[in-house]
Amino acid sequence: MASSLTCTGVIWALLSFLCAATSCVGFFMPYWLWGSQLGKSVSFGTFRRCSYPVHDESRQMMVMVEECGRYASFQGIPSAEWRICTIVTGLGCGLLLLVALTALMGCCVSELISRTVGRVAGGIQFLGGLLIGAGCALYPLGWDSEEIRQTCGYVSGQFDLGKCEIGWAYYCTGAGAATAMLLCTWLACFSGKKQKQYPY
Repeated sequence: MASSLTCTGVIWALLSFLCAATSCVGFFMPYWLWGSQLGKSVSFGTFRRCSYPVHDESRQMMVMVEECGRYASFQGIPSAEWRICTIVTGLGCGLLLLVALTALMGCCVSELISRTVGRVAGGIQFLGGLLIGAGCALYPLGWDSEEIRQTCGYVSGQFDLGKCEIGWAYYCTGAGAATAMLLCTWLACFSGKKQKQYPY
């Protein structure tokens, strides 16, 4: 099988896929923020949550349902900042995934990735990483919403976690984006082979 990538390009393709997968998994998982409510562990993502309180009619009290799921509607996401974060981070992950899959195809298809295409792909990766980074920066702005304050002991606020902790998924999403921005963007410049000139 002919490849359109240089040796550096193959490393770029594999690293791009790894970064995209790390960011996408982190984005999808509801473990960006950890806290507790009614004695149960609670976690949040941008659009998903694990464990939520419901009113038990038979016992006339609030009980925790220990399940993970996404919010019933987009408006159900606790804050406007988290809604924006969901859109921005989702777009960034989509761009990283698109470039990563194209790069992997370049390992098998000749003349798919030229030097120019590699540089454009690097630019798209930089934009994707920037969008995810913006989403990660927006996320703490939503910590003052009522739903988060209930979980974090009513002492949380913007950029103040109170009794909560940052979860591993937040770090995964950010690390994947940072690596894509800083390393993959640079490797992309050297990824494509020089195109052959055909005499006509």
